[in-house]
Amino acid sequence: MLALAAVQPPCASFDIDRNVAEHARTIRAACAGLVVFPELSLTGYELDAESLSCADPRLTPLIEACSETDSIALVGAPVDSHIAMLRVDASGITVAYHKMWLGDAEAERFEPGGKPAVITVGGLRLGLAICKDTGVSQHLADTAALGIDAYVGAVCEDDAAVLDERAHRAATGHGIWVALASFAGPTGGGYDPAVGHSSIRRPDGVVVAQAGAEPGEMARATLP
Repeated sequence: MLALAAVQPPCASFDIDRNVAEHARTIRAACAGLVVFPELSLTGYELDAESLSCADPRLTPLIEACSETDSIALVGAPVDSHIAMLRVDASGITVAYHKMWLGDAEAERFEPGGKPAVITVGGLRLGLAICKDTGVSQHLADTAALGIDAYVGAVCEDDAAVLDERAHRAATGHGIWVALASFAGPTGGGYDPAVGHSSIRRPDGVVVAQAGAEPGEMARATLP
């Protein structure tokens, strides 16, 4: 079994130190084996934010929080020419996935990732997605074809109905758990505010945990 938390911490645009501190606090509060953060969670949805490195010493508190809680965190950040999902655990930080399907404004700065990605946590195979990926049927199908138990997405959206439709379609269409960590509160790109409503769904589409619209809330459930 895997205790999973889809979180939506408060985020200060461009303020890496403040966001790292809030992420570390959230990891400790989640009490989960896997803590999933929204798209570009370390910088806010600011497409001109600085690129981060996995070796950036400012990110060390994330490693310490994961070590103390024996957890893995998936956090969002711009890394080189990609919108990335970083995997953080007691051993350090690596890039787990690059967003494959970019919005028009994103494509002016970033390059698309090359292929779907799966990580194994707690004996479960988790397919990874970032925002627009979750609305692209090909991405879901290609990721599911790798043999996954759950589809885990980091998103920034202003319409809760869009998130609900995507999560329900993914779960029922492929018989998998779906967890979406959704940005909450004001950020760049016209998201003022982003919708929040992070959620976790069973393979039959039933919502087992859902956060509200406010920053600081989370959805938490145990996947069998």
